[in-house]
Amino acid sequence: MMIKHVKQFIEYKLLIVGVLLFSVSIACQGSQKYKDTETVTVSYSKVTGIGKEKGVMRRDPSDVIKVNNLYYVWYSKGPLKTGYDATIWYATSPDGHQWTEKGMALAKGKQGSWEAGSVFTPNIMKAEGKYWLFYTGTSKNYGKGFNPDSKIGVAVSNSPDGPWERLSSNPILSNSKNPEDFDSHLIDDACLIVKNNQYWLYYKGRKLGETPHHTKMGVAVANHPEGPYIKYKGNPVINGGHAVLAWPKGTGVAAIIGKTGPEDLVRSVLYSDDGYHFKKIFNVKNGPDAGGAYRNNHFLDNGKAPRINWGIEIESTKHSLPFLHRYEINWPK
Repeated sequence: MMIKHVKQFIEYKLLIVGVLLFSVSIACQGSQKYKDTETVTVSYSKVTGIGKEKGVMRRDPSDVIKVNNLYYVWYSKGPLKTGYDATIWYATSPDGHQWTEKGMALAKGKQGSWEAGSVFTPNIMKAEGKYWLFYTGTSKNYGKGFNPDSKIGVAVSNSPDGPWERLSSNPILSNSKNPEDFDSHLIDDACLIVKNNQYWLYYKGRKLGETPHHTKMGVAVANHPEGPYIKYKGNPVINGGHAVLAWPKGTGVAAIIGKTGPEDLVRSVLYSDDGYHFKKIFNVKNGPDAGGAYRNNHFLDNGKAPRINWGIEIESTKHSLPFLHRYEINWPK
């Protein structure tokens, strides 16, 4: 009788070990699957018209929109590497590869104004039958000891080709007066999404005394394209990301985070059902770090916008000023 019980005990232990080994095997396969297939990869290609050019800086591309048969993109342009001495230009393309620079869309503001030093980092939204050009401005001229005081403004036009009229309410979003807030030093880089019949402006901010590496993202919401935009009390909504690349995903919001931020956040795609609380859903290999995306149907609040697949990104080398090129996103099957 004792031998029988011992035998049953041994068989039970072997069964438990087998189940544990099977579970570990499945877990490893799941981990391997995430590693191999749940990663977004990105490839790049040259473009004409807005690519590398001696003595010319082009950077900070907006999202791309299509109007009739042409794609449009806006960007910072100037003589220096930095965007802190720039004006806003735009280009059009029939195919997203061959671009024609059309000219300046927005000049620096009047002397002594909040945007007298530079206008840069543009982004676009189409709403209420008009085009809304969001941009960043600084009051100071770039030079030794420069300390940016950037804020966000808006210009509006009936056509993507302009002319653009600045809003009298500019700047529509400013850095916080509370030194403990994440955006007490500066704000920058507007990205617009229409959600719940409202206009959601995602932006990056930096706290007083911190470096660009500590940049985080917040959101402000308005009932009209021109504002007023009210900052979310729970900001920041993402604890990293040097540039804002966000888009509607179903009824929620997705965002790509580049190489700036906490280790567990960088090089990832995040998703949020409510637009405030984000979680990681993909790894990302090879950027993009500061690009704009082609926004197909992305300013309609119907939950049917397709995912982003390509856009324009900043590139630079040791021997050239920043320029623009194209990226393609390869999503997991």
